[in-house]
Amino acid sequence: MLGKLLAKKKSSSPPEIGGESSSIFATFGKLVAKKKPPLLGIDISASSVKVLELSMSGEHYRVERYAVEPMPQNAMVEHSITEVEQVAAAMGRAVKRSGSRLKHVALAVPGSHVISKVLAMPMGLSDRDLQTQIEMEADRHIPYPLDEVNMDFYVLGPTSEGSDQVNVLLAACRKEIVDDYVAVAEGAGLTPLVVDIETYAIENAYSLIARNMAGGGMEKTVVLMDVGATTTTINVMHNNRSVYTRDHTFGGRQLTEEIQRRYGLSYEEAGLAKKQGGLPDNYQTDVLRPFMEAMCQEIMRALQFFYSSSPFNSVDQILLAGGCSQIPGIEELVSARVGVPAVVANPFSIMSLASRIKPQMLSADAPSLMISCGLALRGFEQ
Repeated sequence: MLGKLLAKKKSSSPPEIGGESSSIFATFGKLVAKKKPPLLGIDISASSVKVLELSMSGEHYRVERYAVEPMPQNAMVEHSITEVEQVAAAMGRAVKRSGSRLKHVALAVPGSHVISKVLAMPMGLSDRDLQTQIEMEADRHIPYPLDEVNMDFYVLGPTSEGSDQVNVLLAACRKEIVDDYVAVAEGAGLTPLVVDIETYAIENAYSLIARNMAGGGMEKTVVLMDVGATTTTINVMHNNRSVYTRDHTFGGRQLTEEIQRRYGLSYEEAGLAKKQGGLPDNYQTDVLRPFMEAMCQEIMRALQFFYSSSPFNSVDQILLAGGCSQIPGIEELVSARVGVPAVVANPFSIMSLASRIKPQMLSADAPSLMISCGLALRGFEQ
């Protein structure tokens, strides 16, 4: 766990890695027991707290419970929790609304708070020697004293065919960031067992979507565009592995604030009106359509950044996630403007649903639940 459990001095055991993805994380359950408890996946964003409980039978997942609870305005600013008590209260309300009785949870910190570096290390080192080498290297690459960060690492594989070195992915996060997330969960009466990185949680959920793609997603370059309240995150998957990620300052809060300004509503009223409707007839043409066009421009800009900083010059598909992907018709407009097929992400399309879950409502919320889904899946990994 990036937090209490990962520190400058790690145990001699290698970190636990998630399923089919290369995600970096560790869990308390793995370190102290043979069987891990089920995990409640909880995503904390600037606009809401998303809670998701999954179950598993054989190789099939089922959605048991979920809930989305609005976040108090400015309780989270620039990817940082500013009001721990308010966020904890929102998390408590979300868990209560979901009806889940799980107490062990998985959380994720934004990638912007994480320093990651791929290091080349000699092959064949023992766990202890590898750990020592990485700690020596980390002191060079992390711009903070090591006693102020929590870090983890994962052996990716040989640097090249026949090489006597391996690539090791190092990730580090400042303790004060992780401590806030831990404090929020504990303030809500929960026990955090996993603190992941949002990028890897999304990659974990994406693995479910890739199963429905031709060839299981292999030989494909897929862009997952998560357009949230304040930030748009581009996460490019190639052969089902994340090869590029970047945050852009653009999100649904701009639409909410324009509704607020145009129609003289409070921020909370504007947010409800955006979701529930009831706005004047000119809303579609004067407010929503310009925002949709701006969203397309932002996606094209994000893709240009990707092309200019990578060996790729094209992508096969765009998956839209986040609250803004729920705008009716947005995938058609993105496809037309960007020139790449776009669909709305739904990691639950191959899952069964508990009787209490309303399929239409889950389908509408699905693109906003990618991170919480990826986190909930952590409880089933060996």
